[in-house]
Amino acid sequence: MRIYDLIAKKRDGGTHTREELEAIVNGFVSGEVADYQMAAWMMAVYLRGMTNEETAELTDVMAHSGVMVDLSPIPGIKVDKHSTGGVGDKTTLVIAPVVAACGVKIAKMSGRGLGHTGGTIDKMESVPGTRTALSQEEFFAQVNKIGLSVIGQSEGIAVADKKMYALRDVTATVSCIPLIASSIMSKKLASGSDAILLDVTTGTGAFMKTVDQSIELAELMVAIGTHHGRRVAAMITDMDTPLGRNIGNSLEVMESMDVLKGRGPADLTEVCLQLAANMLVLAGKGTPAECRAMAQAVIADGSAFAKCKEMFAAQGGDTRVLDDYSLFEQPAASFELLAEQDGYIVANDAEKIGSASVLLGAGRQKKGDPLDFAAGITLHKKRGDYVHKGESLATFYGAADKFEAAAAEYRSGLVYGAEKPEEAPLVYALVTKDGVERY
Repeated sequence: MRIYDLIAKKRDGGTHTREELEAIVNGFVSGEVADYQMAAWMMAVYLRGMTNEETAELTDVMAHSGVMVDLSPIPGIKVDKHSTGGVGDKTTLVIAPVVAACGVKIAKMSGRGLGHTGGTIDKMESVPGTRTALSQEEFFAQVNKIGLSVIGQSEGIAVADKKMYALRDVTATVSCIPLIASSIMSKKLASGSDAILLDVTTGTGAFMKTVDQSIELAELMVAIGTHHGRRVAAMITDMDTPLGRNIGNSLEVMESMDVLKGRGPADLTEVCLQLAANMLVLAGKGTPAECRAMAQAVIADGSAFAKCKEMFAAQGGDTRVLDDYSLFEQPAASFELLAEQDGYIVANDAEKIGSASVLLGAGRQKKGDPLDFAAGITLHKKRGDYVHKGESLATFYGAADKFEAAAAEYRSGLVYGAEKPEEAPLVYALVTKDGVERY
């Protein structure tokens, strides 16, 4: 089975068998298939597409290219959640303890931030002492004891995906729906959960820029998960505007704790309640209305916040900072970004806000870059708000020499207008194996 013939087959619109996909993917991992051959094949996939069955088989082959985590030592149904990423997307820090406080076990592997999107593991590590690299034995023991652990993704999971993603990144094949779906779902299948809730973000701060694109991706990922015997649903959520008001590692932990204490921003709280309710539905805990009420109850009675503190304590974190935010690492300096004119904020590009936070030191421009945990942005005015000239739009935190470049980046995505823009919904749709429910 020559790789040349397989590239030609996809170039001409053919459909691959599982054996052919194994030859391509496993050959690439072992080094038998060269980078330039894999790049040619992925461009053929980009241009010719794949059937749903083909994508499901590709996903499984990619999942089996590394360690397949067996969560069976943890009794009960295990539910995972994955977000396609965004700016100020701190939902995992809220919904994992909420769902765990409702009695559903969460054994979650999360990633680090790259580019304008942040990562849950970086946020967790801004809590002094927190360990996110646990052995499998420690991970399982913690989930069995307290019902919750969030750790960094193992290097051994979906090995093919890491190699393929690095190549997609430099060959203009990132925005290919079958390749995105197989990348995400191979890691989720390998992570071992019984049920998976996908948060497919859409808008300027997200990877998928339109609702229709996001629904197409969600339908394919739900089909892949269902094909492999998992319970899967996907929510399409708005990422034209950052969730909440804080962007940055310790800043986002503070805001997440505010939600768990019942005093968080309305938009972040609402999205978290919907995500948590859908995770509980997947776990068989009841109807959507019953599950939402359960999520609200564990926030109201303080048990979700207590569960969050229990997780951080189990992983070595100094939980005092979760009560007293002044104990977090403090920023070197702060800067007020002022409105240059009167008017409504018609657009406030979330990707530009995310990029500004990276320039301040809150994120990475390339893998391995160091982070300033205290750096970031607090938004005082968001899309749809009216501002007066000279009023503060946002506070920047970080090293003073970075403020000018970050301010220019932030302003490049800012548009003022005389008319108040139409409010975007927080959630556009729910996608399940039964179809799409638009809100």
